[in-house]
Amino acid sequence: MDTKPALAALAALAQESRLATFRLLVQAGPAGLSATKIAEALGTPPSSLSFHLKELTHANLVIPRQEGRFIIYAANFDTMNQLLGFLTENCCGGNPCSPTNGSGCEPIASSQTS
Repeated sequence: MDTKPALAALAALAQESRLATFRLLVQAGPAGLSATKIAEALGTPPSSLSFHLKELTHANLVIPRQEGRFIIYAANFDTMNQLLGFLTENCCGGNPCSPTNGSGCEPIASSQTS
């Protein structure tokens, strides 16, 4: 992922309602949710939700698809994984680390002397 799409994704997620919406869609998995289900789960007014879904879609974090008379929104896991890769590509100075197994990067000790 290049810097420009990463900035668009981060900007889209830097708002409480959009972050909550994206996290809900990640939990829902590839099946996604209708806008009605998202609004009910988050207590977001439909007009506000529509705006937030548009922003997430423009950042390529959400993929809408038509199912009958409903639009189903699903998290774009490819973009999410690319963003995570972009944010961590130089993690630990290029050495392997995995925060999922508890062996994440250690902070560099301060070299300041009193």
